[in-house]
Amino acid sequence: MNDIKPLERSSVPQRRAAGAALIASGVVYFVAEFIAAAAWTDPPYSYTYHFISDLGVHGPSTAFEQFMYSPLAWVMNTGFFLFGLAVLAGVLMLRGLPRGRRWALVTTAALLAVGSILVALFPGSGEAFDNGTAAYHGLGAFTAFIGGNVLAILIGRAHRLLGVSRGLGRALVVLGILGFVSLVAFMAVLGSAAGVLIGFFERGVIYPFLIGFIVLGAALRKREVPTQ
Repeated sequence: MNDIKPLERSSVPQRRAAGAALIASGVVYFVAEFIAAAAWTDPPYSYTYHFISDLGVHGPSTAFEQFMYSPLAWVMNTGFFLFGLAVLAGVLMLRGLPRGRRWALVTTAALLAVGSILVALFPGSGEAFDNGTAAYHGLGAFTAFIGGNVLAILIGRAHRLLGVSRGLGRALVVLGILGFVSLVAFMAVLGSAAGVLIGFFERGVIYPFLIGFIVLGAALRKREVPTQ
């Protein structure tokens, strides 16, 4: 317990900066997704039918029996890229953690960031299966899926050290678990090739931890001194 110390008031600006970065991570993602989806009108993009990464494919292209044509694909890919970096920046600025827990959080956030960047750099188009880059896209997506939900759980378990409420800590853990349950459902639907609500279940994997990061960021900015 000797390496667990409360945050000093001098660290408050950095704490608030960490909160701002975590809020930005979720906001950047949701805004990019909304803009890219709104631009896809012929036929309209479906949040429940289409894969999320379809928004990063300009196309026209086809993969997994889905037609992809995202006029503002660059917006979604920029969102993927900046989202990952913002999460990593926010976690790097967190203070009050013993070395072991800090290492675990930073490593997990780095995995999430790398996964998001891979998704941004290697869109999951039909052509990606021909040129061999689909593997990078798939690796990035699942690294981000796992990294984001593990990170939510780890942060939730460290709530006292970070000075956020027990209720928020429990909520983050629940959101992470919900993400993993959704991942199982997503993989089952993907493996069945039925494609029923594939977009819905994929969003169930990432929306919970995205919302969790935004709420956590708001809590970090609100509280000046961590509770014990």
